[in-house]
Parts: sequence; C-alpha cells; structure tokens
Amino acid sequence: MKQWIAAMAATALFGVASAAQAAGQYPDRAITWIVPFSAGGPTDTMARNIANKVSEELGQSIVVENVPGAGGTIGATKASRSEPDGYTFLVGHIGYMAAAPSLYQSLRYDPVKDFQAVFRFPDTPLVLLVGAGSPYASIDEFVAFAKANPGRLNFSNAGVGSTSHLVAALFANKAGIKMQPIAYKGAGPALNDLMGGQVDAMFDQTNTALPQTQGGKVRALGLTSSERMAQFPGVPTIGEKAVPGFEVATWYGLYAPKGTPPAVIDTLYAAYREVMQDQAFTGSMAEQGIKLLPDEAYSPKAFQAFTEQEGKRWAPVIKEAGISLK
Repeated sequence: MKQWIAAMAATALFGVASAAQAAGQYPDRAITWIVPFSAGGPTDTMARNIANKVSEELGQSIVVENVPGAGGTIGATKASRSEPDGYTFLVGHIGYMAAAPSLYQSLRYDPVKDFQAVFRFPDTPLVLLVGAGSPYASIDEFVAFAKANPGRLNFSNAGVGSTSHLVAALFANKAGIKMQPIAYKGAGPALNDLMGGQVDAMFDQTNTALPQTQGGKVRALGLTSSERMAQFPGVPTIGEKAVPGFEVATWYGLYAPKGTPPAVIDTLYAAYREVMQDQAFTGSMAEQGIKLLPDEAYSPKAFQAFTEQEGKRWAPVIKEAGISLK
C-alpha cells in the first residue's frame, strides 16, 4: 500500500510539473547540466560558458555538475536515469554519445534511445601537431614518411577511445598509413610529451592547440576542418592535401532524458537561439578556433539525426583500428 501511495504521489507531482511547464512557468527552480568530465577541461569550459548565457535568457540558474569517469560514460549513465522533468540534462560529447557503443562491450545507456537532443553546441576542429623540432615541415612530408615506414611514427592521445585517439585512427585509415598510438591520462600530458619530443605527433583541439602553436612550442601541419582557419595562418586542411574530403571535429551538445516534455525542449532551444545571436559571444568563440555552424544545425531535430549518423560513422573506424574498452 505504501509503495502504491508513493507511486501515486510521484505521478501527481510529475503532473503538476507538466502543468506548470504547459502554463509557461518553466523553469521555476535551478536546472542541472551534468558534465561527465572534470572541471576545467574543454568540455566543462564550453558547457559553463554556454550555461551562463542560457541561464541569463531563462532567468533561472543552471548548475553544472561534474560527474567524471570511464570516458564520460558514468555521467551519461546518471543522466539517462534522471527524471525527465526538465531539470536535469546531459552535456553530450562525441566520445560517449557516438563512439562509446562501439568501444564498450557493455554500455548501461543508449545514446539514441535514452536521450532526446535539445541543441548542438558549435564544433571544435582538431589540428595535426608535431614538435617544434620535428623534421616534418608539411603534412605531405609527414604522410610520405609514414607510408615509406609503416609503424615507425607514433602519436600521443588523451586516452584509449578519446577523440584525439579516434581522429588519429580515422586519419591513418583514410591516408593509408600505420601509426602507433600512445595513450595518456588526459590531453595535457600527451601534449607535454609532444612538445618535449618524446612522441612524433598528436591531434589536438584547435582552441587548446592555438596558444602552443602561437608560442612556437609545436608546429601545425593540417586542420580537420573543411576550410582553413585564420588562427592558423598558412596551415592547410587535411582534406585539401593528404586525404580529400577529410573533415571531423569534436562536437558537443545538450541532451534531455527521453520523455522530457516537448515544451521544455522548445523553451531551452529558444533560449539558446537567443544566445547564438549574441555576436560578441559567438565572435569570442570563433577567435578561439571554435567553428560556428549554420543555424539549422543547432536544432533538436537536426542534432538528433546527427547523433544517430555519428554513431554509425565511428563504428567501422573503431572496429578497423581494433579499439576496445571493457
């Protein structure tokens, strides 16, 4: 009887919340965004910057909760089991929302079935880096050596199954070369060893690589974006040089637990659209090497379809590279 009463009470509360949302009273308390990485990293920084702006539009605070571990899958699992009441969301990432189903033998959530896309953040392209003292002055020289010497070159990455690992695997596959991966516990140590000359190359995000390239500590050989970037003068895209059509980026976005009322999704997306009209804000992101997208790409419908496509895109890459996690 007690369980029945509790269930009826929970249903009643959810009904009240839904009624409030329908009446335009949402949100009437703080909202939580779960970030499955530690504070201070690129995903956390991006999330907090956008959360602050969306919060201003909503007139309600957004609390960023860091739930790190297992490549982001712990936080994603927690978010998938949250009440779909419009007050808990997941900040999604290419790793645990696209690659994870192919990386892990047992995943406790489904990126497509357990979540509803709310909106997509701007993308962050990557750049192929070598040390300042590297003998490779161009991507053509790098690829030529790799083809003539299979397995001689190595690349550092932020960890097995990380974006930097996956992009390097995709690049090697498309370029027809073999490189040895060296996994680190984070992008910072991986970049430090590249600068120190302990490894040959690394794919890093443009916004975090920019200070190092400007300081002459590393050399940029090629961008994973579709077009050249002013922040990296003279650096070609990989697509125009080594691998025609090559384009990939680290992507992020906001997801709601499946079953979240459509009115909530619409409210969050409307607030985000206003944020993306702030030219000072978007201009600041662009200056850091973050790629702004066409307006229609940010929408819930487009982002949901993109999430499904990305899962299919990375599955064969991961299988071909033999990458696996428990």
